[in-house]
Amino acid sequence: MKSQIAVTLLAILSTSLHANDIKSGGGTSVKKNGPNAYSLPAANLPMSKRLDFSVGNSFFRNPWVQAPASTDARDGLGPLFNTNGCQNCHIKDGRGHPPEANDIHAVSMLVRLSIPAMTDEQKKAYIKDGVIPEPTYGGQLQDFSLPDETPEGKINITYTDVPVEFADGTTVVLRKPHLAITDLGYGEMHPDTQFSARVAPPMIGLGLLESIPEETILRWEKEQAAEGGAVSGKANKVWDVQANQFALGRFGWKAGQPNLMQQNAAAFNGDVGLTSRLFPKENCTSKQSICADLPNGGTPEVSDNILDFVEFYSQHLAVPIRRNTEDPAVQLGKTLFTKVGCDSCHKTNIKTAKRPELPALSEQLIHPYTDLLLHDMGEGLADNRPEYLANGREWRTAPLWGIGYTEEVNGHTYFLHDGRARNLLEAVLWHGGEAESAKQGVLQFSPNERDALIAFLNSL
Repeated sequence: MKSQIAVTLLAILSTSLHANDIKSGGGTSVKKNGPNAYSLPAANLPMSKRLDFSVGNSFFRNPWVQAPASTDARDGLGPLFNTNGCQNCHIKDGRGHPPEANDIHAVSMLVRLSIPAMTDEQKKAYIKDGVIPEPTYGGQLQDFSLPDETPEGKINITYTDVPVEFADGTTVVLRKPHLAITDLGYGEMHPDTQFSARVAPPMIGLGLLESIPEETILRWEKEQAAEGGAVSGKANKVWDVQANQFALGRFGWKAGQPNLMQQNAAAFNGDVGLTSRLFPKENCTSKQSICADLPNGGTPEVSDNILDFVEFYSQHLAVPIRRNTEDPAVQLGKTLFTKVGCDSCHKTNIKTAKRPELPALSEQLIHPYTDLLLHDMGEGLADNRPEYLANGREWRTAPLWGIGYTEEVNGHTYFLHDGRARNLLEAVLWHGGEAESAKQGVLQFSPNERDALIAFLNSL
């Protein structure tokens, strides 16, 4: 009798753990397939708050227009910009992609610009700002402008082949990107300009990542350092504009932003050319008169009210549940994922902080598959452009939750910071540096094991 009870309790516990594992976003997780899988509100968001979510969605989705305009809540676009609306880059709240062969503009890719900090003044500015913007074009290239005006330039990317061979003789040909900026509209760039191409990341689960306790992230940093192995992540420390002090970096490809409010305001400013309380200056440099010459959409162009709604929206986009978890190939892939050490950086079973003001995100058990730390990913992925404490070879661990939905949401399978990887296997094979050992382990896999690893990743 006792044995039967034990078996029953074990089955219940197993089912409970399995159910939690399926819900990558804890209670926020939603069951949704198809192109709108990334666009739903958190499942546990009460109906009384869904109107706020919808209002935030409208400001995220709908385009901004040139000032002056009758739609004064949405005017002030540009005059230099990358897009006229957030949704154009985060397509269906998902992942951007590099420009295709016939694309005139990058659209859902942008290029960060900076120069090395050489003078004492620049070194002092770097400490607070994290980068030294290129003197003429600023911290980001804007490849669009208002009608009859001159954009900053065009982004052109070409590729060369990089073959990688598995132990069984199978060869996979990776593609290495080469970036060129053409048709410069405002003169030559600084000869030491550093470039970093970035595609827009998915929007799902961002409020949960914001809710991971800082002490949890710093504990991982200490644990990895204490282990003395190849994996040794570090937390980025970045300037929090509102708090007027340094804070833990969480968002962006190099964890260059401390919270979603600042991430959103920075995107409004750099990507759409809009001012806000956090970033009150237009995105022109002192060598560009276009911002001063043309009318703006008010001071600021993005009100605090709009910022609040967009913040709420971006905090509560749900993570879709895992799929095919009972598939033996998926279960084998999970074992292999752990065996080669991928879970050293791609963390699971994380409890979010208590957030009384945001109960849907509070104290959730989540599986984002990230530690939010910076890791040296090797020379192959290096952009050689530092950002705060991140050096030119370091990147924040990308969350993997929901990654298997990419193709049905966005119609492509381009991965990594610049979209160079055309599928998940290529993304794995680009890993180097601290992840070199894990990649070498994957290179020993048989075809069935490779398929199982990809099946597991697609189940997330």
